[in-house]
Amino acid sequence: MKNVLTVFFAAALTVCFSGTRAQEKQIQYLSGTANNHTVTWDFCCTGGRNSSKWTTIQVPSCWEQQGFGSYNYGRDYKTYGSNFRFADEKGMYKYSFTVPKSWSGKVVRIVFEGSMTDTEVKINGVSAGSKHRGAFYEFKYDITDKIKIGSANLLEVTVSKMSDDASVNNAERLADYWVFGGIFRPVYLEAVEQQHIDRMAIDAKANGDLTMQVFTKNIKKANKIVADIVDKKGNKVATVTKTISPNDTTTLLQTKVKSPLTWTSETPELYSVNFYLKEGDKTVFHAKEKFGFRTIEVRHGDGIYINGVQVKMKGVNRHCWWPETARTLNDSIQLMDVRLLKDMNMNAVRCSHYPPDKRFLELCDSLGLYVLDELAGWQKAYSTKVGEPLVREMVVRDVNHPSIIFWDNGNEGGTNKELDDDFDKWDVSHRPVIHPHHRPGNQFNGIDCNHYEDYYSTKNILNDSLIYMPTEFLHSQDDGGGGAAMDDFWELHWHAKRSGGGFIWAMLDEGVVRTDMNNIIDANGLNANDGILGPHREKEGSFYALKEIFCPVHLEMKNIPDNFNGNIEVENRYHFTNLNECKYQWALVNFAKPFDLQSRGYQVAKQGVATVPSILPLQKGNIALNLPADFKQYEGLVLRITDRFGNVLNEWTWKLKSNSQMSPAFISASDKAAFFIQTDSVITLKGGDVTVEIDTKTGLLKKVTNSKASALSFNNGPVMVQGKGTLTGVKVYQDGTNSIAEFKYDGDIQSVKWKMSGSGWLTLDYTYSLKGKYDFAGISFSYPENYVLGTRWLGKGPYRQWKNRMKGTPVNVWQNFYNNTQTSYSPLVYPEFKGYYGDISWMEFNTIEGRFYVASQEENLFVRLFDFYGITGPEFYPKLPVGNISFLDCIPPIGTKLATNITKNAAVYGPQSELTEINKPVTRTLYFYFGLPSISKSNENYSRPSVDNVF
Repeated sequence: MKNVLTVFFAAALTVCFSGTRAQEKQIQYLSGTANNHTVTWDFCCTGGRNSSKWTTIQVPSCWEQQGFGSYNYGRDYKTYGSNFRFADEKGMYKYSFTVPKSWSGKVVRIVFEGSMTDTEVKINGVSAGSKHRGAFYEFKYDITDKIKIGSANLLEVTVSKMSDDASVNNAERLADYWVFGGIFRPVYLEAVEQQHIDRMAIDAKANGDLTMQVFTKNIKKANKIVADIVDKKGNKVATVTKTISPNDTTTLLQTKVKSPLTWTSETPELYSVNFYLKEGDKTVFHAKEKFGFRTIEVRHGDGIYINGVQVKMKGVNRHCWWPETARTLNDSIQLMDVRLLKDMNMNAVRCSHYPPDKRFLELCDSLGLYVLDELAGWQKAYSTKVGEPLVREMVVRDVNHPSIIFWDNGNEGGTNKELDDDFDKWDVSHRPVIHPHHRPGNQFNGIDCNHYEDYYSTKNILNDSLIYMPTEFLHSQDDGGGGAAMDDFWELHWHAKRSGGGFIWAMLDEGVVRTDMNNIIDANGLNANDGILGPHREKEGSFYALKEIFCPVHLEMKNIPDNFNGNIEVENRYHFTNLNECKYQWALVNFAKPFDLQSRGYQVAKQGVATVPSILPLQKGNIALNLPADFKQYEGLVLRITDRFGNVLNEWTWKLKSNSQMSPAFISASDKAAFFIQTDSVITLKGGDVTVEIDTKTGLLKKVTNSKASALSFNNGPVMVQGKGTLTGVKVYQDGTNSIAEFKYDGDIQSVKWKMSGSGWLTLDYTYSLKGKYDFAGISFSYPENYVLGTRWLGKGPYRQWKNRMKGTPVNVWQNFYNNTQTSYSPLVYPEFKGYYGDISWMEFNTIEGRFYVASQEENLFVRLFDFYGITGPEFYPKLPVGNISFLDCIPPIGTKLATNITKNAAVYGPQSELTEINKPVTRTLYFYFGLPSISKSNENYSRPSVDNVF
């Protein structure tokens, strides 16, 4: 067998031979430490690909991602029927290692941080201990009497993908996620002195009360334990000493730290404690642990309190996931995930549906996230016999993380209530235990976590006597959920006294790179496409919507009022932070213009920093921008707010000028006259280089040409997307230099007027009248989708909108190249190209036939680009307007996977998810240019140099 050099974690953990470090736990990695740092072991898989032969594998890893075995999704029994049986593959591992001679006389253990699923371990042919059952938990064996010091040792590990215990399979494998086999987290040896501190459990309250359980082993001559409490600057803030006796196994230390800096998601203040096991004045063992001072309370019938302050969870459900390596991650991925959650202004994460990697919890501690740490159990629970040791392993590993606010006993149907009291056995701080569930009557400890209620049932539940904190809501499949409807949901939760906040399902689309299918990304059809983010953390539209909705500096101003004086009302939705701790930067900007071709964004003309007085949590106040007197000369106002750590909380943009004020700057005039030709079937309007043909029988555009370019296939409009009309009259005439074709109708559409100017700009005026509630309303045209290269526009973006997901799309000049991204299908390109885009001032279409442009005289125009669906397909996706390109006055909402009739019935998700009521005539003016227009001398200055956003 090939002997690979033993891996050491880092210089700080390398085996030491003298000084204090020799008295600490010493670590020697047998595997690598992450998916980007692995070690080669010998391996044989008993089933599936590359089976029944000895070869090599990288550890840690999931063996499917190394080319072995078979892929299984945990709901395959649903897809393939109840008789489906998962492959019971076994992975057999061998690895040769040596330990240093300095470890002679020490206690040596082998530690597995996670192995899927049943694991049997031998050292030099001798069993290390009983088989471990359960995939997501750290376990260890004392192998002191089985290793040979200074010579080669043989490690043999057999991992069974399926457990021999039915309750383990029910809890972990028959689940709505991919199931894998393998040693997927690191394996290492730890060596300690015979007399040593095995572990510690810390309870640090916000008032400074500190209780520490210190668990010792093999105490012979040691007679005391000393604990030094150290702040983040390295200052010792307290010391406590306790005498111990031979054979003591547990010692309780208590002290009080005066006025500690407290830990919250907003103030992640950490302390350290150095434990010294001593014989007189001699230190025989040293251990160190980080912790935070904080107090968790569930006040029944009231709310969830951290350090005496009621908090609400702005959270999401997260799986440990990376497409190429499945559940084997690295520190960069862990950090990226925590930063992404913080970037969405979330303050909480639920570790669904198992304990995460230790590094993730460490980052939640240091960067500030409230954590729900979960015992596995998707819809069915562990038996008590199997579950009890797994609760112990989970709590013992994670007990000292201040970020962990709740222990979750399973998910939905996967709660074994006999395990509820086991958490307290190992947690000195007695954190609350909750039951994430989707069935009424499973509330626990005063908290109802019921899943997937709609807006109106949520409203009713929040009037109940229980605290309501849905551990899953607003399912994010198919672009629905996540940010869609969350604006209404969050306002409901924020203003409800007994809300504990909630957790969106889910953070990620869990698409796996299939090593058996040419490395395509497979999300198992409808099953794993549930994320706000794509599998490689591609940001979908809901990411930015949530960033604005959850922003703790809450602004309601949607448009600049006529009497705007530079003051913006603001609400402090932090729990612990004064708004004067944030930074407020403003900029007066001018937007890029339609014919600059490659330019986008805005150019900053003036900028400054705003002043904000003391605004305490839950209070309101004003941001005084102190704008210059000429601020209305500019086209836009930008406000960027950053927190005290320098993170951008959000950026808002408002137009200072209306479409009618900006459009004359680029719609060129001409002294030349347009002219028309009328026949029985066609009206031809010609101005400058542009010629259009309009059907006399319908008033619809038939043909467009530009003498300097080519024909453009933009036609067959305006067609009403709702309603209809009968043509009753046609009038063609000359009005000065303009040629006009005017059509009158009887019905919902009332009039259409085409006006050609001498410069080639074509104006479309139309009026329609509808009465009722509509998902969309307006007009459509036809244009071949496969001719489009991209678009550039001034309006909301760069992500598409739904009626119930307007936030997170600031006004700017955006550019997007054509893509056909549909949720879950690779390659995923974000932002998606096709969809609804709002508040359009102008839009440029770049096509293989050339460019054409449209601009709006009025505000609040939506443009729909082509047909688009999620993976549920057109049957269940919101209905689309006729045609290919639509100019609309309202757009539809989107529901979630779990709405009645899937995504069609969005109305149950709140006011913004209801259809739009129209009860008066709608009149709109659109300007078109087909080709690239010449700019008249009077408007030469419209095209100022512009660049991407500079702030």
